[in-house]
Amino acid sequence: MPDGTVAPKKGRKFDQVLEGARQVFLSDGYEGASVDDIAKAAGVSKATLYSYFSDKRLLFMQVAKTECARQADHAIETIDMEAPVQQVLNNIAIEMMDFITSQFGKRIFRICVGESDRFPELGREFYESGPMMVRNRLVEYFQEAVAKGELQITDFELAADQFHELCKADLFPRMVFNMADEFTKEEKRRVVDGAVDMFMARYGV
Repeated sequence: MPDGTVAPKKGRKFDQVLEGARQVFLSDGYEGASVDDIAKAAGVSKATLYSYFSDKRLLFMQVAKTECARQADHAIETIDMEAPVQQVLNNIAIEMMDFITSQFGKRIFRICVGESDRFPELGREFYESGPMMVRNRLVEYFQEAVAKGELQITDFELAADQFHELCKADLFPRMVFNMADEFTKEEKRRVVDGAVDMFMARYGV
């Protein structure tokens, strides 16, 4: 791997180990999660766990990457990318909002930030498998929409970053600073509608 870490080996109990780790990381955080607890939750021995992952750090990164990829795949499967652009953006914004405010999304973000000084690669891995993946797929969609004459964009990367930030307005800062832990559908809808309306006001045809 580019950062020098060893890629995990796949095997019969690989997914089982990941699910056990996911449960423990979510409940105990990165620092509080022990290899013993992860092995117990996964229903495997420590030897089996170590046969897949050489250390807890690598296991955590794999859990984060797997979940982010799963969320991205779910969005692709459920969103009709051929629908009118405003509808597509609305659906993308909802998917992004649901992940950002989910228990998993909040926990992973806080763990990556909390451990970034000791393990900076955690933050890089999370960014590459989460925000960067979303950014790249937004860029691809925007390029297709521009080609169809549905949007007017010249800086696709900036537009993707702007849309992502618009979808985090109000709720994300409140969540990060522990001012609120859960949000109503009405609160989410307010931000989603505002994000799409503002984006279309800037880039709509």
